[in-house]
Order: sequence, then C-alpha cells, then structure tokens
Amino acid sequence: MRRLPAVWQLALAQTIVWAGLFYSFPALILRWETDFGWAKAELTGAVTLSIGLSAVFSPLAGRLIDRGLGPQVLAGGALAGGLCIALLGAVQSLWQFYLLWCLIGISTAFCLYDACFALVVRSAGTQARRPITLITLVAGLAGTLSFPLAHATAEAFGWRASCFTYALLIGLLGLPLMWQGARRLEAAADPEIALDGEEGEGKPTHFLRRPAFWLLAVGFALLGLNHSTILNHLLPLLDERGIPAGMAVFAASMIGPMQVAGRLALMAVERHVSNRGITAACFCSVALATVSLFTASLVPMMLVPFVILQGAGHGVTSIMKPLVIGDVLGRANFGAVSGTQAMIFKLTVAVAPFIGALLWELGSYDLVLGVMLAAAVVGLGLFLAAWKARPI
Repeated sequence: MRRLPAVWQLALAQTIVWAGLFYSFPALILRWETDFGWAKAELTGAVTLSIGLSAVFSPLAGRLIDRGLGPQVLAGGALAGGLCIALLGAVQSLWQFYLLWCLIGISTAFCLYDACFALVVRSAGTQARRPITLITLVAGLAGTLSFPLAHATAEAFGWRASCFTYALLIGLLGLPLMWQGARRLEAAADPEIALDGEEGEGKPTHFLRRPAFWLLAVGFALLGLNHSTILNHLLPLLDERGIPAGMAVFAASMIGPMQVAGRLALMAVERHVSNRGITAACFCSVALATVSLFTASLVPMMLVPFVILQGAGHGVTSIMKPLVIGDVLGRANFGAVSGTQAMIFKLTVAVAPFIGALLWELGSYDLVLGVMLAAAVVGLGLFLAAWKARPI
C-alpha cells in the first residue's frame, strides 16, 4: 500500500507520455501525408528510425535503473520527449521531421513502459503484478486521449496545434507526475528485492547464451510486429476498405478502452489462470483480431470484434511481458535483461510500419494482414517453446 500513490502518479504520467510520444504518429499520419505530400514509406521510415533508436538505448536505461537512477531516467525521458514533440509542430522539411522523430525515439527508451516496469519490478519484486496492472489499466486510455485530441485540434487549428497541445500536456502534467511517482517508488524499494545484480554476479550478459531468451524475445517481437503494423496503418487500411473516416477514428480510439477491459478481465481471472495460459491467450486474441479485420470490407461490423480482440490481447500482453520474462529468465539484473528484450522487441516494432508500407506497395492491405496473421501464430509457437525451456 505504501507504493500506491506513486503507482497512481506513474499511471497518469504514462497515459500522457504515451499519448504524446507514441500515439501521435498514427493519429497524425494522414495529416502529414496530405500537407507535405510525402509517401507512406517516407513517413513510416521516420517512426522506424525512432523506435529503432529507442530499442538501442533501452538496455542503457535498464542498467541505469538497476543502479537506482529510475527517477532521473523517467523524468529526463519525458522532458526530452515533450520538447521534441513541441518542435515537431514547427517542421518544414523531411530531414527535420526525421531528426525530431529520432530524438523522440531516444527519449521514449527512458520514459515508456519498459523503463517504468523495470523500476516497478526493482521496487516491488514478485509483488509487481498489481502495480503493473494498475499502470497499464490507466495508460491503456492513451490512444483514447490521443486520437480524438489530435483530430479535434487539427480540424480546428491544424496539425501543428496538435503537436503543441501534446507538448503542453507532457510538460505541465506528465513530467511532474513522472518525477514524483518515480522518486516515491525508488524510495519505497525494499533493499532485499531491489535487483541490482545480487543474484547475477557473473557476466551481465550471461542471459544471452540461453535459448529461452531468444525464443521469448522473437515470440514477443512477432506479436509486436503484428500490433505495430496494424496500428500505424489502421486509418489508411480502413480507408482502403471504404470505412468512413469518422468510424475509422472511432475504432482506433476504442482500442485503448479495450486494452483496459482486457486488463480488468485479467484481474478477475488471474488467480485461476497461469501466466503461461494468459500469455498464450493474448497471442490467440491478436491472431483472431487480424482475421476479423480481413472481413471488415465486406462486413463493417467486424470492426467490433477486431477492436475488442486487438485491444484486449495487446493490453494484457503489456502486463504479462515483464512477468513472463521474470518467470522464464529470472529476476537477477532485471533491468538489463528486460532492457535487452525490449531492444529486440522495439527493433521489430520499429521496422513494422515500414514493412507494412512495403507489403502494401507489393500487393494491398490484404497481403499486409496475411503476413501479420502468420506473425501472431508463429509467435505463439515460439513463446510456448520458451516456456518449456525455462528452468523448473
């Protein structure tokens, strides 16, 4: 209970930072395409580099958190990201657009879920599930905040005003909440479960030699490939299928609440279902969501099961990923282990929008969805193999 105020502060901060630094791209991609005339591949190349740099810096963020610098890491990332999203509202050329998204990507390595959850696990140890669940329950509304906010401000004042609005929210609300929450959580850390490498005094990268590490990393990465591709292409994908813009924005906005619904359902059944069973259900949910989206051009109401299954599956995965990493790979040097897992995950997520654009150019969004369905199914198999390979 002593951690609860800090957890609430981090939950609100994560909602705001995710809305501004992650969901702003899919929320504004059509505005940039129309305003600048840049191709989809050019636009998605920027977010590919952004997430790629986030991946590269994630292990560093994890190691710094292992050393007790969580508050500085999280607040510094939020501050840098807020400044960059403000500057994004003033871009005039493609190189400026790319530069700022690269800087945003670096900042997210230090302030989004992976860094936040490394601090939570450092503080709470085996009791981290409830704090992580609470943070993701609240932050699951980030897309619901971001899409309508971007749409309303862009319609009224232009997309540049949307960027400035994101920056104000981060600077005035997200940053102070992040700093205070992280400080309180670090102060509440139990020295006996603050995982500074106490159990892993050998080489800090010994986990890289374990097959389970790579099976788990690639399995989750394929699930991230599915979600990132579909999310970043959702509005143009639905436009190609003849879905009205208002309905498409509404569907995109409802993925966030479905993440929350999935997390609430997890809280209701978590005592009766293993981490393995819950995570396997996440992979199945995302695969079925892709199948639903296939049929949306013929039956627009299939957007309903798509939104429910995609949102719930991805939302619960955000909780289960750090817990499963601990179950399969142990909790020694958790910041370094989870940061390296995050690097592989984020590199895949980084190339996902670009891969989606290339697949679209080769065929259509039907081809994109076929590949994403295969990714979810293969990812499930790799996850199950990793679980089987864990130490008993």
